[in-house]
Amino acid sequence: MLCLSGLSVAIAFVFTPSIVSGALKDGECEVCISFLGRFYQSLKDNDVKFTSADIENALVKTCKDSKGKENRLCYYIGATSDAATKIINEVSKPLSYHVPVEKICEKLKKKDGQICELKYDKQVDLSTVDLKKLKVKDLKKILEEWGESCKGCVEKSDFIRKINELMPKYAPTAARARTDL
Repeated sequence: MLCLSGLSVAIAFVFTPSIVSGALKDGECEVCISFLGRFYQSLKDNDVKFTSADIENALVKTCKDSKGKENRLCYYIGATSDAATKIINEVSKPLSYHVPVEKICEKLKKKDGQICELKYDKQVDLSTVDLKKLKVKDLKKILEEWGESCKGCVEKSDFIRKINELMPKYAPTAARARTDL
């Protein structure tokens, strides 16, 4: 009787999807996969030697220029100067062996779950959006992405005016589409 119940448990594990496996679901580790994918491609394009040390140096250099969620990822893996932990070798070593970035992110998820919780912010389509309907927080985020600030802006209309003023510089196609409306 005991053998039969043990056998049924074993069969149940074989035929049920594995919860224990670290396989990533669709949309999971979005920032990690995207960032490391672009980074790996840049290494191949620039003919960087695929040694762990060279990859680590290139990653630190790339992370200095990163912003937003990608900078947060760099912080989590220890590629920023203010990072508390250093698991950068968990990225550089597998990349030196050309391990797919999905597998690297899967392994990083086991080390620090926050890495795969990072998601890109939804991009606002400036050519069609009604700026008056956006929150001030979203208007500030647009300016921040452009590397601009709105000194002296107090009201929502001030932020909208500043965005409309800078749109031809940072989003010329959206600016042209808005004038066509």
